[in-house]
Amino acid sequence: MLNNLIDRIKLPFRKEKELFSALYDIFGFYPRKIDYYKTALMHKSMRSRNEKGRPVNNERLEFLGDAVLDSVVGHIVFNHFEGKREGFLTNTRSKIVQRETLNRLAEEMGINRLIQSSRTNTSHNNYMGGNAFEALVGAIYLDRGYDACMRFMEKRILAQLINIDKVAYKEVNFKSKLIEWSQKNKVKLEFKLVKSEKDQDGNPTFCYVTVLEGVEGDMGKGYSKKESQQQASRLTLSRLRKQPRFIDSIFAAKSARTKMEEEPVGVPEQEMKQDFILSNNGNEDKVNQSVIDNNETTPKTEVKKNNRQATEQQSDNDEFDLSDISMSKAELSREEIIAAAEAAAFNC
Repeated sequence: MLNNLIDRIKLPFRKEKELFSALYDIFGFYPRKIDYYKTALMHKSMRSRNEKGRPVNNERLEFLGDAVLDSVVGHIVFNHFEGKREGFLTNTRSKIVQRETLNRLAEEMGINRLIQSSRTNTSHNNYMGGNAFEALVGAIYLDRGYDACMRFMEKRILAQLINIDKVAYKEVNFKSKLIEWSQKNKVKLEFKLVKSEKDQDGNPTFCYVTVLEGVEGDMGKGYSKKESQQQASRLTLSRLRKQPRFIDSIFAAKSARTKMEEEPVGVPEQEMKQDFILSNNGNEDKVNQSVIDNNETTPKTEVKKNNRQATEQQSDNDEFDLSDISMSKAELSREEIIAAAEAAAFNC
């Protein structure tokens, strides 16, 4: 009975000693004020409260750590890449402090095993590890100051766990890369939601598939739309590089689409109906043929006018004879012919 009581008394001290040791392995130094680190590792699902009834969790330290981490990593990136422009520096910093990177760091460093969380939330929380990492940075800042945060990121993270040069030149936004490729090649791209459901613990999941020119690409699944689309884009880009037949099928579909778009729609008949022509002799045929030829090259607004003029001309020419323009009736001199032409011109 007494031994059990002693064990219960020593248990909290033993756990605290284990926490000191674990944090030393992570940071490379022992904490001075352990309460900061305990709070940094407490998830809000524990619903813990202090003596005043206020919630106690790592959200406030996460907020502080996020700001400190941006400053520290920005400082490191600025010193490491001399002469690089602002856009490059911003992009590199964002890759290091993005949620996916912090989640991976928390897993690799064993931070996830130290997080206090309710059982219903330990199965999956897409941000729990990364949030705890930021909260721990906030704890270091309060416990030891800015320089300690700088040394931790430089000597522990960037020297041992992250290759800053490799991260800087690595493309991580797979969706943006796929969209850029599609635009350059004028390929229609869409992200189609296949299904949206909840896992066994009630966490929402999404499944998206890429569709290029109607050809289905690869499918991605994640706990957010962004995560699932990124996964689908990454797999599709890999397939585009490794499977030439996949690219051929996409451009074949594109060729079929563009061909259909370029084909004329509603092409009018080339042959005009001639049921309105009454052909009784050769002269009428010539007049009507002239009307047809004119209609083929004349706008519709003038067709009726030309038809009317042709009909009037046909009636005037019913008694037309080649003998009317024959010079056999009277032999005219060259001067008389010119004078007659001038008189006819000025009389018109």
